[in-house]
Amino acid sequence: MSAHWYTYPSADLAAQAGSRQILLHLEQALAGHSTASLAISGGSTPKLMLQHLAKAKFDWSRVHLFWVDERMVPPTDADSNYLLAEENFIKPARFPHRNLHRIQGELRADIAAEHYAVEMEEFFGLSAGELPHFDVIHLGIGADGHTASLFPGEPLIEDRKSMAAAVWVEKLSKWRVTLLPGVLLNARHVLMLVAGADKAEALKTVTEGAYEPLRYPAQLVAHHSRHLTWCVDREAASLVTA
Repeated sequence: MSAHWYTYPSADLAAQAGSRQILLHLEQALAGHSTASLAISGGSTPKLMLQHLAKAKFDWSRVHLFWVDERMVPPTDADSNYLLAEENFIKPARFPHRNLHRIQGELRADIAAEHYAVEMEEFFGLSAGELPHFDVIHLGIGADGHTASLFPGEPLIEDRKSMAAAVWVEKLSKWRVTLLPGVLLNARHVLMLVAGADKAEALKTVTEGAYEPLRYPAQLVAHHSRHLTWCVDREAASLVTA
């Protein structure tokens, strides 16, 4: 495992750096293969990162785009992670629609999760029991220490064999579909983008606190990713001692 930590004065600069990291790892992946795979998360700071990606002079025709998680809403809904990406990245970058692999949030959560797993199996050419190797997975941390849609207390935090699942988020009283820990930890590169003073306590606990992934799911990634890059703004990093 290797980890690199970078702190920036603002959320926008952290997001810009995150976009550069993603482009670097995609270029490396494409140097040896015909296609590369990227999975993205939603949120306000990721929105900034997606806007920077959209401005990049990059050939997206060989990149396939997936989602880390999704809310159970249609792709036209304001809460949709797909819509966030479409408005801030896919349309302005003219990303090829044939390379999009969205989670179908308009379906029932368990059915959407099953469809998503099948799509990953087909794209990655997986045999039974195999997990995909994403070239890059982009993640964040919630103020409660969650990552993806793996919230504190979620039993699937201990699942290392499945690819995707429907999860009931008790604090929101809503269903979501999320990639599971085995997939997150199997990625060749993980980018953790964290910004804002409201994340400071969680970031300190995730990186420096006792290892309790059932309470702080982002610790799974922080402790076990094979190649992890942190792009953090000054406010989020304010309590971290390292």
